Amino acid sequence: MSQKIENLLNLALAADPDERMRSEELSVGYDAKEREWELIIRYSGNLDRVREIAVSVTELLNGYAVILVSEERIGALAALPEVEFIEKPKSIYFQADVGRQTSCIDSVQIAPYALTGQGILIGVVDSGIDWENPDFRNEDGTTRIAALWDQTISGNPPRGYNSGTEYTEDEINRALAETDPAVRAGIVQSRDVSGHGTAVAGIAAGNGSGSEGRRFRGAAPEAKLVVVKMGIPRKDGFPRTTELMLGVDYVIRKAVEVRMPVAVNLSFGNTYGSHDGTSLVERFLNDIADTWKTVICVGSGNEGNSAGHASGTVGDEEEEVVELGVQQRQTSFSVQIWKSYVDEMDVSVAAPFGKRSGALREILGPQRIILDGTELLIYYGEPKPYSVRQEIYIDFIPVGSYVDAGVWQIILTPRRIVDGTYQMWLPSQAALNDGTAFLTPDSSFTLTIPSTAELVITAAAYDAYTFSYADFSGRGPLLTAFEEDGAVKPDLAAPGVRINAPVPGGGYREFSGTSFAVPFVTGSAALLMEWGIVNGNDAYLYGEKVKAYLRRGARQLPGYDTWPNALLGYGALCVKASLPGEQRT
Repeated sequence: MSQKIENLLNLALAADPDERMRSEELSVGYDAKEREWELIIRYSGNLDRVREIAVSVTELLNGYAVILVSEERIGALAALPEVEFIEKPKSIYFQADVGRQTSCIDSVQIAPYALTGQGILIGVVDSGIDWENPDFRNEDGTTRIAALWDQTISGNPPRGYNSGTEYTEDEINRALAETDPAVRAGIVQSRDVSGHGTAVAGIAAGNGSGSEGRRFRGAAPEAKLVVVKMGIPRKDGFPRTTELMLGVDYVIRKAVEVRMPVAVNLSFGNTYGSHDGTSLVERFLNDIADTWKTVICVGSGNEGNSAGHASGTVGDEEEEVVELGVQQRQTSFSVQIWKSYVDEMDVSVAAPFGKRSGALREILGPQRIILDGTELLIYYGEPKPYSVRQEIYIDFIPVGSYVDAGVWQIILTPRRIVDGTYQMWLPSQAALNDGTAFLTPDSSFTLTIPSTAELVITAAAYDAYTFSYADFSGRGPLLTAFEEDGAVKPDLAAPGVRINAPVPGGGYREFSGTSFAVPFVTGSAALLMEWGIVNGNDAYLYGEKVKAYLRRGARQLPGYDTWPNALLGYGALCVKASLPGEQRT
């Protein structure tokens, strides 16, 4: 086991092929036929020796890379001094008229400001886009999409990347000029099957052409779009963090190439990790957010009321018992336990029928226990170079078809306690059966990763019809790498309930979720950058400065005594009040 390799990857490498196949998480990133892994690396220097080992290397900005490497060469990869850390990819999950009005966007789209996003790029890394939709076309019928990279179609990848097909603005316009649908589809083959990306792009930058009076136009209806359709590596259609990182890298490189400020929208997240900003995807976003004239906006996730998080404090004298309900027909799932490395405590697990494991030993390497009809695959991790926390990862794998249903217990027994606090997370609710959850959950610290990256703008969701917090929205505060006190996150909230957005094939429908709150913020960031950079009012209005302006203009909703708070951050998005010299109300 290498300390340069994250705990989850170490466990996956130690698991046998049958365990990987039955686990929901351990196999993500692994091609069993080729015996190859897709991995994320942080490196220094150059990648020459990495290229000698890897099957393929895609170099990202600022010292990160996504590589494909055979399993037997991972040890040699970790031994290279220029390779600082290695992680496997994780699955990530999907997370407008009244919304635009309540966010004070309408009032800056008219004189004297007349902000529409002109001169700004909006990057949408998602499930693709309906490029034929009138919401994403100019008055003359030409496209507003500057580039579209579909990672799922092999053939013509962008320069510097190894997969997918890139469609240029000229190619999309050539397709739009064709009257025969079959010819169109032959020129640009990309399709948004789920409609998620089309809705997100419409809220951020749709022009509302398909609605009467452009009623459902987006926040920045004249911005140009750079769109990435992420790869679909699993049959359930959820992409991986590697595709997300590649997509963001591509968008920023495009912005630098055309010399335009860019606001990037990410409406995805997952629950795996310490939630303190120390995973490679979080560190990558922090680094790339500081590149060029960039703003990255991320939704806080939909885990606020999922009962997928538990926390507490272990005392010196008494066991702590955390109960976990598992529903019928639940396939494999995992529990992450994160604690201070200073604390020493035994962990044991009791199955629904009363059988209890012995204390799990704090040893490096995997441990296996069979309790009734369920195998527990356990890994005690060491702290990473970036964090003082220790992970104990438990994978529940069915011996037959399903994990034993009923109430499981995770028992923490003190041996030497200094701090005593712990956090536990289940996978995202989208990956679990309804009702598989902690019986005494804690809704705090339910922000999904990568909304936990410090330098992104993290957007929660609220109901603009009732001016109330949306209970599904992920909550802060943010754990920081070297202390238990939480930092401020989310940064602010935007409408995320019953939002009208375009759908593939034309028309609009309602959507709810933080996926559809964050594009209001992304489009608003574009408007601020247009006012500042394009219109000459503030050449440095990008990055953290945009976040500061949006925080300052956010409106405090009734019913809360403390601002900022863990539900809504600094308040509800209000673009007009975020402009210098405007009066906040």
